[in-house]
This record gives sequence, structure tokens and C-alpha cells, in this order.
Amino acid sequence: MATGTPLDRPDLYVLARLLERLWRENGPMVKTRLQVAANVNYDVFSRYLSWMLAKGLVSLENSPPGHERVALTPKGYEAYRKLVQWINEVVHNRLPGP
Repeated sequence: MATGTPLDRPDLYVLARLLERLWRENGPMVKTRLQVAANVNYDVFSRYLSWMLAKGLVSLENSPPGHERVALTPKGYEAYRKLVQWINEVVHNRLPGP
């Protein structure tokens, strides 16, 4: 996997798009499909994937045809939930419901 330059300060909206797509899929996704769904180029996707793997937010799984799939880990689910809550509260001024 091409890693490019390290990801020091991730764009939270890109991160949210990647995590959301995995959350909505409710299962592992082929890397190319995830990249296209998040609307980023391969270099950007590779850096975010490496970063998410290092943080334990996602894992890689092999599938029968030999394609690697990206899966959301329990830590990734929790990170996605917290990120969406923060964006709603801080950016959109929406307080959490009861």
C-alpha cells in the first residue's frame, strides 16, 4: 500500500465520510469501493487508511477473490458516534436529545 506523507492532522469531515460509509455498509468493504464512496483520490485514501489502521479504528480482512476489505472495529464505531455527536453539537449547534 502506498502511504505517501504521514497524516498529522486529519480532516474530520474526510474521516467522518470514511467511517460513516463503513458504518452504513454494516460490514467490510472493498478498499476501492470505500475510496470512491468517500470521494477521495487513492493517495489521500491510502494515508487515511494507514492512519485509521494505526489508531485501531479499522481492520483489513481478506476475501475469497483476493481483495482486501476494510472493516470497522468496535473502537471505530465508537469514534464515529463521538465524531458525529461533536459535529452536531459544535458545528451545527444541535444539542443531544434526551
